Parts: sequence; C-alpha cells; structure tokens
Amino acid sequence: MEAILNSLIPVFLVIALGAVIKRIGFLDEGLWAPLDRLTYYVFFPALLLHTLATADLANFDVWPMAYALWGGLFSMVAILMVLRVTTKLTGPQFASVFQGAARWNGFVALAAIGQLYGPEGVTLAAVSFAVLVPTVNVLSVLILTRYAGDTPAGMGTVLKLLSKNPLILACAAGIALNATHIGLPGPLATTADILGKAALTIGLIAIGAGLKWHEALAHKWIVLLTSALKLAVMPALMLGWCIFFDVTGLPRLVVLLCGAVPGATSSYILARQLGGDASLMASLITGGTILAAVTMPVILWLAS
Repeated sequence: MEAILNSLIPVFLVIALGAVIKRIGFLDEGLWAPLDRLTYYVFFPALLLHTLATADLANFDVWPMAYALWGGLFSMVAILMVLRVTTKLTGPQFASVFQGAARWNGFVALAAIGQLYGPEGVTLAAVSFAVLVPTVNVLSVLILTRYAGDTPAGMGTVLKLLSKNPLILACAAGIALNATHIGLPGPLATTADILGKAALTIGLIAIGAGLKWHEALAHKWIVLLTSALKLAVMPALMLGWCIFFDVTGLPRLVVLLCGAVPGATSSYILARQLGGDASLMASLITGGTILAAVTMPVILWLAS
C-alpha cells in the first residue's frame, strides 16, 4: 500500500495544485479556456500519437487485454442503458451520467501508470488508449446526440463530429504508423514527445482548476451513483473480464487502473457542445476526481 500511495499521491497533489492556483486567482480567469483547448487539441493528441506510434508491443499478447477493456466498457454501457429506463433522469442528465460512468481520464491514468509501472506500463497504456479512446468517444457522441438533443442527430452529423475529434485522429494515426512500422522519424518523434510531456502536467493542473465544489454538492445523489459506477463497478467489471480472458500480471494491473480512474474532463466540453447537462457534468467530474483519490489506492492494493 505504501508504494501505491507514494505513486498516486503526487498525481493528486498536482491536481490539488491546479485547484489552489484557480482559487487564489494566480492566473487570469480568461487563461484557463485557451489552455484547455491547447491541451485537448495539441498536447494530448501529441502524447497519444507518440505513445502509440513508438510503442513496442512485440513482447505482449495485447488482444486478450483489448478484449477485457472492451468487455468492461460494454458491460458498463449495458448497465447504464438499464439505468436509463429505471430512473427519472432526463435525457441531458442521462447523457452526462453516461459520460461520467463510461469515459476515463487519460491524464490521470497515464500519470499513475507511469509512476507505478514505469516504461512497460506506459507501453501497455498505449494499448488502452488505442482501445478505449476511439470506442468511448464514438459511444459518447452517439448517446449525446440521441438523448441530449430534442431530436436524434443523423449519422452524417455523428460521423462529422467523430472525424474532427483530435483524440480519435491521433489514435488512428499512431496505430497506422505503428502497424506499418513507419513510426515517427527522429525530429517528429522528439517534437511529439516534448508536446506530450506538457500534456500530463498541464492536464492535471487543468483538472484541478476545473473542479467545481459547490456544483458537486448540488447533485449529491447523482454524483454518488455515477461515482460508484465509475470508481467501483467499472474496475470490478474490468477485473471480471481479465479473469475471463486470462489477462494476468502487469497487463491486468494496467486494465484495472484504467477502469479505476475518474471520468474524463473533456466530457464537459462534449456535453456543452452537444446539448448535455454541462452543470451536472462538472459536478460528476468534481465528485469523481475527489473520491478517486481514496478509491484508486484501495482498489490497486486489493488487486495486488
């Protein structure tokens, strides 16, 4: 447990630093939105591109790991669709709960995996990005356009939104470069690496700055329900599918950690763009991030 805490505490301390910087007004309020945009459209895609294009997966059988990740994700989707017909959540509220329970925070995942499991863990994290990022973004856009708006969006609109998603584009490019053994030529690899390193630090600080404490308290039961699904049920589902597909050792720990991280902060941007309940989404991100500081060490300790 001590090793787990020593690895995870720095991640959440950087998040806390972002909250403090925002609260004391150290930076101009108008700086945060452009910084989020820069991270979402430049730094994080560069991180995904570099990680996937240069990952050496020759020593790993990645398909069972991929199946476990998909199994956990689609099992959660099934639970959420049952929740849709058994609760009184409005369409926009359900769309936000869906994102809060199904999406994952890649910044927290990669920072924690790097701290806990080193370069091998980061290589396996590339598999998680390749599997989860495109899949969960497609699902989120479909759910938001189906339930958040007055009328479902057409398939052309959905495809247009997905084709402009920088995370999906970066994953696709990284996978293609890796599969064709082209990789990234020296200067491009170095450039992407520099930009990608900025993503983790700035991304974690931005998470802290985006926490909205009062709004989390305003939606208590929905925050607690969604956090329980994301931080407890999702890791359990991931573990169950790891056992089913015989995923063991470091790959299992990486899958479990990807399931245990809080929801993605980019969910707020998507909710705002596609008519979801953005206020509720901010509450879910805040509550889940705070609770994850407690649940993640416990889950990893139990798993190890």
